[in-house]
Amino acid sequence: MTSKRTSESAGRLSGFAKALRVSDGFVLSDVDPAATPNFDGGKAEGQAALEESQAEQADLLERLYAESTAGGTRSVLLIVQGMDTSGKGGIMRHVISVNPQNVKATAFKAPTRAERRHHFLWRIDRALPGPGQLGVFDRSHYEDVLIVRVHELVPEDVWSGRYAEINDFERRVVDRGTTVVKVMAHISAGEQKARLMKRLERPDKHYKYNPGDVDERRLWGAYMDAYQAALSRCSTEHAPWHVVPADHKWYARLAVQQILLEALRGLHLQWPAADFDVEAEKDRLAAT
Repeated sequence: MTSKRTSESAGRLSGFAKALRVSDGFVLSDVDPAATPNFDGGKAEGQAALEESQAEQADLLERLYAESTAGGTRSVLLIVQGMDTSGKGGIMRHVISVNPQNVKATAFKAPTRAERRHHFLWRIDRALPGPGQLGVFDRSHYEDVLIVRVHELVPEDVWSGRYAEINDFERRVVDRGTTVVKVMAHISAGEQKARLMKRLERPDKHYKYNPGDVDERRLWGAYMDAYQAALSRCSTEHAPWHVVPADHKWYARLAVQQILLEALRGLHLQWPAADFDVEAEKDRLAAT
């Protein structure tokens, strides 16, 4: 019965990855951050669908881990980018926390002095998931063509060459057995303003407020241009981008979960066969 429900749910919720994938001719400004592509329900239905799919997600991630115990080398990397308040933290809590045991989560902040002495991809490479793991990046190497570009932290001839470096790097990661899933949580400037104001109005949210966010809002157009370039130039066959409308937190969480699930299903994960005589072990155990 559980298997039947999982199959029915998968069929009803399929298609998120295709609907939200960045393809040739993509224009970020054409995406409505308040839309809910590929889903006809509202908040209650979306939250129910999220919970309904958690069992399948847990099962597939356990299969991925089990595969590694038998020598498998495959892994999955979920990259989540987005402007401040776009819901990246909520995605981590509501989507990824289902399987904390084999999840390797990394929240990338501004590089340390030691990290700046290395190539910009050095710290990214060190954070990649190992066999059987789901790696999750809250921000990523794309900061080096986003905030670095917007604030002109390095010359244009430096950051402009990083798109090709990123594509080559992700190609190598995929070739080593990691499925790369990239998501931009796309929030509108108006919704961001409302969320920041809510943080100011609630003392229990003051710790989340950063005065610098107001300064960054003045650069909104420059950030959208930077995102457009990154999405267009780095959405490849081996590591495509997906843009998830994020004005509705419930929808963004559901969409990211479903995109991840479609990637996991595509691995056709199986339980590894026992490397011992099961029946003989039953007899030995029964005799104790």
